[in-house]
Amino acid sequence: MHTDSTHVMPWRIEDIDLTRIDRHKAASNEHLLLLLCACSFIESGTDLYTSNLSKYFHDDPEISAWLNNEWEPEEMQHGRALKTYIHHVWPEFDWDTAFKNFFAEYSLTCSYEEFEKKRALEMVARCVVETGTATLYRAINDCSDEPVLKEITDNIRTDEVRHYKHFFHFFKKWNKIEGNGRMAVLGALVRRVMELKSEDSEIALRHVFAIRYPERAQDAEYNRELSARVNALVRRNLSADQAIKMLLKPLDLPARIQPGVHYPLSKMTQLFFR
Repeated sequence: MHTDSTHVMPWRIEDIDLTRIDRHKAASNEHLLLLLCACSFIESGTDLYTSNLSKYFHDDPEISAWLNNEWEPEEMQHGRALKTYIHHVWPEFDWDTAFKNFFAEYSLTCSYEEFEKKRALEMVARCVVETGTATLYRAINDCSDEPVLKEITDNIRTDEVRHYKHFFHFFKKWNKIEGNGRMAVLGALVRRVMELKSEDSEIALRHVFAIRYPERAQDAEYNRELSARVNALVRRNLSADQAIKMLLKPLDLPARIQPGVHYPLSKMTQLFFR
Protein backbone atom coordinates (compact mmCIF):
# COMPACT_ATOMS: atom_id res chain seq x y z
CA MET A 1 0.00 0.00 0.00
CA HIS A 2 1.33 3.44 -0.93
CA THR A 3 2.12 5.66 2.02
CA ASP A 4 3.02 9.32 2.33
CA SER A 5 6.70 9.49 3.22
CA THR A 6 6.21 13.00 4.64
CA HIS A 7 4.31 11.70 7.67
CA VAL A 8 6.33 12.36 10.82
CA MET A 9 6.14 9.42 13.20
CA PRO A 10 5.31 10.39 16.81
CA TRP A 11 8.24 8.21 17.93
CA ARG A 12 10.71 5.84 16.30
CA ILE A 13 12.01 2.52 17.56
CA GLU A 14 15.38 3.47 16.06
CA ASP A 15 15.62 6.32 18.58
CA ILE A 16 15.27 4.03 21.60
CA ASP A 17 18.52 2.75 23.08
CA LEU A 18 17.89 -0.99 23.16
CA THR A 19 21.24 -1.62 24.85
CA ARG A 20 19.50 -0.43 28.02
CA ILE A 21 17.33 -3.56 28.06
CA ASP A 22 17.75 -5.50 31.27
CA ARG A 23 17.78 -8.95 29.66
CA HIS A 24 17.78 -10.84 32.93
CA LYS A 25 14.76 -8.93 34.20
CA ALA A 26 12.95 -9.26 30.86
CA ALA A 27 13.68 -12.97 30.38
CA SER A 28 12.46 -13.78 33.88
CA ASN A 29 8.87 -13.12 32.80
CA GLU A 30 8.28 -15.88 30.25
CA HIS A 31 4.52 -15.41 30.06
CA LEU A 32 4.86 -11.71 29.31
CA LEU A 33 7.30 -12.40 26.48
CA LEU A 34 4.88 -14.92 24.99
CA LEU A 35 2.22 -12.22 25.02
CA LEU A 36 4.57 -9.69 23.42
CA CYS A 37 5.30 -12.14 20.62
CA ALA A 38 1.58 -12.58 19.98
CA CYS A 39 1.08 -8.81 19.96
CA SER A 40 3.96 -8.36 17.53
CA PHE A 41 2.32 -10.80 15.09
CA ILE A 42 -1.05 -9.06 15.14
CA GLU A 43 0.50 -5.60 14.77
CA SER A 44 2.70 -6.83 11.91
CA GLY A 45 -0.38 -7.99 9.99
CA THR A 46 -1.86 -4.49 9.88
CA ASP A 47 -0.99 -3.94 6.22
CA LEU A 48 -3.50 -6.60 5.17
CA TYR A 49 -6.25 -5.03 7.24
CA THR A 50 -5.37 -1.57 5.91
CA SER A 51 -5.72 -2.82 2.35
CA ASN A 52 -9.17 -4.24 3.07
CA LEU A 53 -10.33 -1.19 5.01
CA SER A 54 -9.09 1.17 2.30
CA LYS A 55 -11.05 -0.84 -0.24
CA TYR A 56 -14.16 -0.53 1.90
CA PHE A 57 -13.73 3.26 2.14
CA HIS A 58 -12.35 3.73 -1.37
CA ASP A 59 -14.62 6.71 -2.06
CA ASP A 60 -13.78 8.55 1.18
CA PRO A 61 -10.40 10.23 0.55
CA GLU A 62 -10.12 11.54 4.12
CA ILE A 63 -10.31 8.06 5.62
CA SER A 64 -8.22 6.37 2.93
CA ALA A 65 -5.43 8.92 3.24
CA TRP A 66 -5.27 8.63 7.02
CA LEU A 67 -5.32 4.83 6.95
CA ASN A 68 -2.48 4.58 4.45
CA ASN A 69 -0.32 7.52 5.48
CA GLU A 70 -0.58 7.47 9.27
CA TRP A 71 -2.38 4.49 10.75
CA GLU A 72 -0.62 1.71 8.83
CA PRO A 73 2.96 3.03 9.29
CA GLU A 74 2.41 3.56 13.00
CA GLU A 75 0.81 0.14 13.53
CA MET A 76 3.53 -1.59 11.54
CA GLN A 77 6.11 0.14 13.71
CA HIS A 78 4.41 -1.36 16.76
CA GLY A 79 5.04 -4.81 15.35
CA ARG A 80 8.60 -3.94 14.39
CA ALA A 81 9.34 -2.49 17.83
CA LEU A 82 8.04 -5.55 19.66
CA LYS A 83 9.87 -7.89 17.28
CA THR A 84 13.11 -5.99 17.89
CA TYR A 85 12.62 -6.14 21.64
CA ILE A 86 11.93 -9.89 21.53
CA HIS A 87 15.04 -10.43 19.42
CA HIS A 88 17.17 -8.72 22.06
CA VAL A 89 15.73 -10.82 24.88
CA TRP A 90 15.11 -14.12 23.04
CA PRO A 91 17.67 -14.12 20.18
CA GLU A 92 17.07 -17.83 19.65
CA PHE A 93 13.34 -17.39 18.95
CA ASP A 94 12.57 -17.89 15.24
CA TRP A 95 10.19 -14.95 14.91
CA ASP A 96 10.08 -14.99 11.10
CA THR A 97 8.96 -18.62 10.89
CA ALA A 98 6.40 -18.18 13.66
CA PHE A 99 4.98 -15.07 12.00
CA LYS A 100 4.84 -16.73 8.59
CA ASN A 101 2.82 -19.61 10.04
CA PHE A 102 0.59 -17.21 11.97
CA PHE A 103 -0.09 -14.99 8.97
CA ALA A 104 -1.05 -17.92 6.76
CA GLU A 105 -3.91 -18.67 9.16
CA TYR A 106 -4.69 -15.14 10.33
CA SER A 107 -5.04 -13.75 6.81
CA LEU A 108 -8.01 -16.05 6.23
CA THR A 109 -9.93 -14.25 8.99
CA CYS A 110 -9.33 -10.75 7.60
CA SER A 111 -11.50 -10.77 4.52
CA TYR A 112 -13.34 -7.75 3.18
CA GLU A 113 -16.59 -9.68 3.49
CA GLU A 114 -16.24 -9.88 7.28
CA PHE A 115 -16.71 -6.13 7.71
CA GLU A 116 -19.90 -4.61 9.10
CA LYS A 117 -22.47 -3.88 6.42
CA LYS A 118 -22.75 -0.24 7.47
CA ARG A 119 -19.68 1.97 7.33
CA ALA A 120 -20.36 3.73 10.62
CA LEU A 121 -20.68 0.36 12.32
CA GLU A 122 -17.34 -0.77 10.90
CA MET A 123 -15.83 2.29 12.54
CA VAL A 124 -17.47 1.20 15.80
CA ALA A 125 -15.69 -2.13 15.35
CA ARG A 126 -12.41 -0.30 14.86
CA CYS A 127 -13.05 1.74 18.03
CA VAL A 128 -13.45 -1.53 19.92
CA VAL A 129 -10.14 -2.83 18.58
CA GLU A 130 -8.29 0.35 19.53
CA THR A 131 -9.92 0.26 22.97
CA GLY A 132 -8.71 -3.29 23.45
CA THR A 133 -5.16 -2.60 22.34
CA ALA A 134 -4.84 0.59 24.38
CA THR A 135 -6.08 -1.29 27.45
CA LEU A 136 -3.77 -4.21 26.75
CA TYR A 137 -0.63 -2.13 26.40
CA ARG A 138 -1.44 -0.18 29.54
CA ALA A 139 -1.75 -3.49 31.40
CA ILE A 140 1.53 -4.76 29.95
CA ASN A 141 3.19 -1.53 30.98
CA ASP A 142 1.85 -1.87 34.51
CA CYS A 143 2.95 -5.48 34.95
CA SER A 144 6.48 -4.97 33.59
CA ASP A 145 9.40 -3.51 35.50
CA GLU A 146 11.79 -3.56 32.54
CA PRO A 147 12.40 0.12 31.62
CA VAL A 148 12.79 -0.22 27.85
CA LEU A 149 9.64 -2.30 27.52
CA LYS A 150 7.77 0.25 29.62
CA GLU A 151 8.91 3.00 27.25
CA ILE A 152 7.89 1.05 24.16
CA THR A 153 4.48 0.01 25.48
CA ASP A 154 3.72 3.52 26.71
CA ASN A 155 4.46 4.83 23.21
CA ILE A 156 2.23 2.19 21.65
CA ARG A 157 -0.60 2.83 24.11
CA THR A 158 -0.48 6.56 23.31
CA ASP A 159 -0.66 5.77 19.59
CA GLU A 160 -3.66 3.48 20.09
CA VAL A 161 -5.60 6.11 22.03
CA ARG A 162 -4.93 8.63 19.27
CA HIS A 163 -6.03 6.11 16.64
CA TYR A 164 -9.24 5.52 18.58
CA LYS A 165 -10.00 9.24 18.39
CA HIS A 166 -9.62 9.17 14.61
CA PHE A 167 -11.90 6.14 14.22
CA PHE A 168 -14.45 7.74 16.54
CA HIS A 169 -14.38 10.89 14.40
CA PHE A 170 -14.98 8.76 11.29
CA PHE A 171 -17.81 6.92 13.06
CA LYS A 172 -19.59 10.19 13.81
CA LYS A 173 -19.02 11.37 10.25
CA TRP A 174 -20.62 8.29 8.73
CA ASN A 175 -23.33 7.90 11.34
CA LYS A 176 -24.65 11.33 10.41
CA ILE A 177 -25.13 9.89 6.93
CA GLU A 178 -26.46 6.44 7.90
CA GLY A 179 -28.37 7.26 11.09
CA ASN A 180 -27.66 4.02 12.97
CA GLY A 181 -29.44 3.82 16.32
CA ARG A 182 -27.95 2.82 19.67
CA MET A 183 -29.03 -0.81 19.38
CA ALA A 184 -27.27 -1.14 16.03
CA VAL A 185 -24.14 0.45 17.48
CA LEU A 186 -24.29 -1.81 20.53
CA GLY A 187 -24.66 -4.85 18.30
CA ALA A 188 -21.54 -3.94 16.32
CA LEU A 189 -19.65 -3.29 19.54
CA VAL A 190 -20.54 -6.68 21.05
CA ARG A 191 -19.85 -8.56 17.82
CA ARG A 192 -16.37 -7.12 17.56
CA VAL A 193 -15.52 -7.87 21.18
CA MET A 194 -16.44 -11.51 20.63
CA GLU A 195 -14.53 -11.72 17.35
CA LEU A 196 -11.40 -10.30 18.94
CA LYS A 197 -11.39 -12.97 21.60
CA SER A 198 -12.19 -15.90 19.33
CA GLU A 199 -9.63 -15.19 16.62
CA ASP A 200 -6.71 -12.80 16.89
CA SER A 201 -5.08 -13.58 20.22
CA GLU A 202 -5.88 -17.28 20.11
CA ILE A 203 -4.26 -17.74 16.71
CA ALA A 204 -1.24 -15.63 17.59
CA LEU A 205 -0.50 -17.35 20.90
CA ARG A 206 -0.85 -20.80 19.36
CA HIS A 207 1.81 -20.03 16.76
CA VAL A 208 4.11 -18.49 19.37
CA PHE A 209 3.82 -21.65 21.48
CA ALA A 210 4.51 -23.88 18.47
CA ILE A 211 7.94 -22.30 17.95
CA ARG A 212 8.82 -21.71 21.58
CA TYR A 213 7.74 -25.19 22.72
CA PRO A 214 7.78 -27.37 19.57
CA GLU A 215 7.54 -30.58 21.59
CA ARG A 216 4.08 -29.47 22.84
CA ALA A 217 2.81 -28.02 19.56
CA GLN A 218 0.07 -30.65 19.19
CA ASP A 219 -0.95 -30.63 22.84
CA ALA A 220 -4.21 -28.66 22.75
CA GLU A 221 -4.82 -28.89 26.50
CA TYR A 222 -1.33 -27.58 27.27
CA ASN A 223 -1.86 -24.67 24.87
CA ARG A 224 -5.19 -23.79 26.48
CA GLU A 225 -3.69 -23.83 29.97
CA LEU A 226 -0.71 -21.76 28.88
CA SER A 227 -2.98 -19.23 27.15
CA ALA A 228 -4.98 -18.91 30.35
CA ARG A 229 -1.83 -18.20 32.36
CA VAL A 230 -0.66 -15.60 29.84
CA ASN A 231 -4.02 -13.84 29.86
CA ALA A 232 -4.22 -14.00 33.66
CA LEU A 233 -0.99 -12.02 33.84
CA VAL A 234 -2.66 -9.13 32.04
CA ARG A 235 -6.00 -9.49 33.80
CA ARG A 236 -4.34 -8.98 37.18
CA ASN A 237 -3.12 -5.59 35.96
CA LEU A 238 -6.21 -4.62 33.99
CA SER A 239 -7.75 -1.21 34.60
CA ALA A 240 -11.18 -1.24 32.99
CA ASP A 241 -12.28 2.34 33.70
CA GLN A 242 -10.66 3.93 30.65
CA ALA A 243 -11.77 1.07 28.43
CA ILE A 244 -15.37 1.47 29.57
CA LYS A 245 -15.32 5.19 28.81
CA MET A 246 -14.00 4.47 25.32
CA LEU A 247 -16.60 1.76 24.69
CA LEU A 248 -19.41 4.02 25.88
CA LYS A 249 -18.62 6.94 23.59
CA PRO A 250 -20.16 5.61 20.34
CA LEU A 251 -23.38 4.80 22.23
CA ASP A 252 -23.80 8.47 23.20
CA LEU A 253 -25.74 7.54 26.33
CA PRO A 254 -27.35 10.15 28.59
CA ALA A 255 -25.32 10.71 31.75
CA ARG A 256 -28.06 9.28 33.97
CA ILE A 257 -27.91 5.92 32.17
CA GLN A 258 -24.15 5.45 32.11
CA PRO A 259 -23.77 4.17 35.72
CA GLY A 260 -26.25 1.39 34.94
CA VAL A 261 -24.16 0.00 32.11
CA HIS A 262 -20.81 0.33 33.88
CA TYR A 263 -20.86 -3.18 35.39
CA PRO A 264 -21.85 -5.13 32.25
CA LEU A 265 -19.31 -3.20 30.21
CA SER A 266 -16.58 -3.94 32.76
CA LYS A 267 -17.37 -7.64 32.35
CA MET A 268 -17.32 -7.23 28.58
CA THR A 269 -13.89 -5.62 28.79
CA GLN A 270 -12.58 -8.66 30.66
CA LEU A 271 -13.48 -10.81 27.63
CA PHE A 272 -10.35 -9.46 25.97
CA PHE A 273 -8.21 -11.30 28.51
CA ARG A 274 -10.14 -14.36 29.67
